[in-house]
Amino acid sequence: MTLALEKFEGIKDPQKLLNEATAAYGRRLELACSFGPEDLVLIDMLSKTGNEFGVFALDTGRLPEETLEVADEIRRKFAIEIRWMFPDTQAVEKLEREKGLFSFRESLDNRHECCGIRKVEPLNRALEGLSAWITGRRQEQSITRFDLAMVEVDQDREGVLKFNPLAAWTSRRVWSYVKDEGLPYNRLHDQGYPSIGCAPCTRAVGFWDDERSGRWWWETPDSKECGLHVAHHDDEVEVRT
Repeated sequence: MTLALEKFEGIKDPQKLLNEATAAYGRRLELACSFGPEDLVLIDMLSKTGNEFGVFALDTGRLPEETLEVADEIRRKFAIEIRWMFPDTQAVEKLEREKGLFSFRESLDNRHECCGIRKVEPLNRALEGLSAWITGRRQEQSITRFDLAMVEVDQDREGVLKFNPLAAWTSRRVWSYVKDEGLPYNRLHDQGYPSIGCAPCTRAVGFWDDERSGRWWWETPDSKECGLHVAHHDDEVEVRT
């Protein structure tokens, strides 16, 4: 795995990184897509590689209608198949019967439980059989991502690489790309939503607010992760997404 990581570590240009990654892995490489502006940029870049790649998305059952609309626009524009992953029905039913529809606002443990059912478990299934995956995470997004590398080993999955091609990009650069390429985007972004997740866990923010401050706004900034990305440090487990 060290040799595989070293092959990509010196590449600083996102398009070149994706060119090399798709050439190396083909359909064993997929983008985890939530249809934010970063994901739109990455799909456009992936389409320019001329190589095969895959895209999967997590339908939590509570996505805003606007997210589903842009997902379908992207599917049509790029003529790609989106591999939708869904949470286990019995697990969702049990959670809602026993704790109601908004238990995630009652405690951090409850929120992690909900994210675990609706996001983490489906993600684990989505990654089965893949050699590498791509995320749209950026260093600028939050204090939990300031040291994000463009390429890293997935510490939770042996032998799997994780690519974060836009790690060093600013929000301004992302949006310049979206506008310059005429990419369709979620209309909630024009209504004060810089970061969009499940509808009950996302709200509009002010112009000067941190771009992820509208996600799980009742929590402290250092806990605003859902568990899709986990970094292990010896005996510590640091949750990131």
